[in-house]
Amino acid sequence: MSFDILSKIQQAMPDLSKGQKLIAQYIIDHYDKAAYMTASRLGSEVNISESTVVRFAIELGFEGYPELQKSLQELVRTRLTSVQRMVIANDRMGDDVLSKVLTEDMEKIKYTLEHVGYDDFNNAVDSLISAKTIYIIGVRSSAALAAFTNFYFNLIFENVRHINTTSRSEMFEHLMRIGKDDVIVAISFPRYSKRIVNAVDYAKSQGAHVIALTDSEQSPIAAYADNLLTARSDMVSFVDSLVAPLSIINAIIVAIGRKKQTEIEGVFERLENIWDEYDVYEKESPSNDLSQDKI
Repeated sequence: MSFDILSKIQQAMPDLSKGQKLIAQYIIDHYDKAAYMTASRLGSEVNISESTVVRFAIELGFEGYPELQKSLQELVRTRLTSVQRMVIANDRMGDDVLSKVLTEDMEKIKYTLEHVGYDDFNNAVDSLISAKTIYIIGVRSSAALAAFTNFYFNLIFENVRHINTTSRSEMFEHLMRIGKDDVIVAISFPRYSKRIVNAVDYAKSQGAHVIALTDSEQSPIAAYADNLLTARSDMVSFVDSLVAPLSIINAIIVAIGRKKQTEIEGVFERLENIWDEYDVYEKESPSNDLSQDKI
């Protein structure tokens, strides 16, 4: 509903009361601001009661105002430019930016935990373990999540391909051999990339298993997903918050690690030997240990 909420309001306009029409017109003109107003604040903006705002939401088919607000926020995330997002976020932040951002990130993780599908999560883990080849794709800000996933998957699996290109033609060259025994992990958050949608569409048409990590069931890649993992990523200024999706990726890696524990232990034992032999990591000198003991 979030993608056609404004047209829905426009269509309902003739049947609304005088007060509700004021709300409707304000939302149509200022949906970016209305998305983050309480019912009371929205009512004050147009000089009507909070109860009228609630009745307006119900008149549109929502259970209450929070559902209408959520739909407007979804619209904001997908339509606004980076500059518009920055202006709105600056109005919401106040002076204590650090506290505000960290608190909102904690709320995103809590919301994600309450709404993520456990069956989809467990099935995604099983499909990755049994996959012939695993493809990982994410662009723009989601590219960081894809790179993180690729780093750890390459330590766990031998059959991982990270599609890391800005070229549409190269993207399909990487996907050319994908098939029914393969899994693609597609990561996409607003503003959604058409390249991700095209890639997932092609992978699905070839019979691949699709794991979609995105922000909602209304995401354009959600319809292609065999396993849909949703994580909240409400905007923080022009920056996309990747805290909640990164937590889901961490959980997937840990879950796979538990199921492949014996195999992975052997891998890391070999890696530790290689790292020691080639002096990969800085090590604390014995002299430092002795000096600390004397103190």
